[in-house]
Amino acid sequence: MHSPDHPTTPPRNVLTPSMLNRLVRGLLEDALPLVWIEGELCNVSRPASGHLYFTLKDAGAQVRAAMFKPKSGWLRFKPADGMHVLVRARVGLYEPRGEFQLVAEHMELAGEGVLRRQFEQLKARLDAEGLFEASRKRPLPRYARRIGVITSATGAAIRDVLSVLRRRWPLVEVEVLPVPVQGREAPPAIVAMLRKASAAARHDVLLLTRGGGSLEDLMAFNDEAVARAVHASAIPVVSAVGHEIDFSIADFAADLRAATPSAAAELLVPDAQALRRHLEQGLQRLRLLQSRRLQSQTQRVDHLLARLQAQRPQARLARDRERLAALQRRLHAALHERLRLHAHRLDRLHARLLAQHPRQRLLLLQRRLAERERSLRQCMNHRIDRAQLTLRHSARALQAVSPLATLERGYAIVFDRDGHVLRDARQAPAGTPLRARLAEGELSLRVTDEP
Repeated sequence: MHSPDHPTTPPRNVLTPSMLNRLVRGLLEDALPLVWIEGELCNVSRPASGHLYFTLKDAGAQVRAAMFKPKSGWLRFKPADGMHVLVRARVGLYEPRGEFQLVAEHMELAGEGVLRRQFEQLKARLDAEGLFEASRKRPLPRYARRIGVITSATGAAIRDVLSVLRRRWPLVEVEVLPVPVQGREAPPAIVAMLRKASAAARHDVLLLTRGGGSLEDLMAFNDEAVARAVHASAIPVVSAVGHEIDFSIADFAADLRAATPSAAAELLVPDAQALRRHLEQGLQRLRLLQSRRLQSQTQRVDHLLARLQAQRPQARLARDRERLAALQRRLHAALHERLRLHAHRLDRLHARLLAQHPRQRLLLLQRRLAERERSLRQCMNHRIDRAQLTLRHSARALQAVSPLATLERGYAIVFDRDGHVLRDARQAPAGTPLRARLAEGELSLRVTDEP
């Protein structure tokens, strides 16, 4: 036996406080990796570091807790003493002081967790029924003439919507369809207004909206009846409920979801200034195209006018006259040459006759000469007749297209003081002197302003 005055031999496995705390911390984290705890907040503090420190308590106990950045900055509400919250946390031990604590990963108001689960269950059920299918989403009208806004008539959302609509598209007609957006009376009122607006068919599009708030504040838009009324609406529905991070069942059932009421207003109407710039650019392109087209047509008209001037009756008559004169000159030259050749032959025959002096031969040659002379004259007369016939045909053809023939039928050609033909009455204002050519003679005229 050991004497009580002598110390016992110490054990081999001796723990230090650090080792003990580390061992306990490991045991706690392994046994309880993640837990949900509901309780009341107290001793809430947020130092300059941005971390959140608080105590979670109930009627019989309390436990210290901490929420570190950046998760503490993601909270949708400002924690304060006395709030009843639901916390998801890891159970641990703060080793330097050996204090039992919670390290919070998520925090929400105690009632919000139940509402969130109800939200997810309803969303899954309606999604399974096909209420959220993208194939049934209808496109919004490009230029809405009348918009129905289903919201509170006194809320901030309607002010934001009206401000954006007036700035972007003042032509649109906005009709506020007032309903309560919070409380038990809100869902049936929203359903009734949706059905009434759908049956009236007065609007091109409906906007269902309200400002931000907690999940409990937005529950009127997570109602099943509201979602089915949005889905059944005969008019396209845009949903803009809460802030950008908020989603409601009505958002999924609507034809389009907007992040905020102001964003919804921007989606519903075009920007008048941008549209004006687009129209001005289109007008400039149209004017440029019109100018180029007019220039091309003007060049074509000038070309056709030049061709017409080259083919007018006076020019054709002059060309035919020149051609006829050339044919006559050639004919006379050919006749003169043949006469010269025959005369030459006659001279040779006459010389031969003079050389031979036989009277019978002379008579024979004289007869042959007379026959040849008759034949030559007949040929000349025939050629002249053909030339004259051709000339008469050409004259009749020219007469048919000549403006003089038109004058013979009682028409007149009007010239201005410079001798240009007048084709448009607008070229001769009152008091303009004119000259009219008739079939026989000319008349001097002056334009009056009498009808």
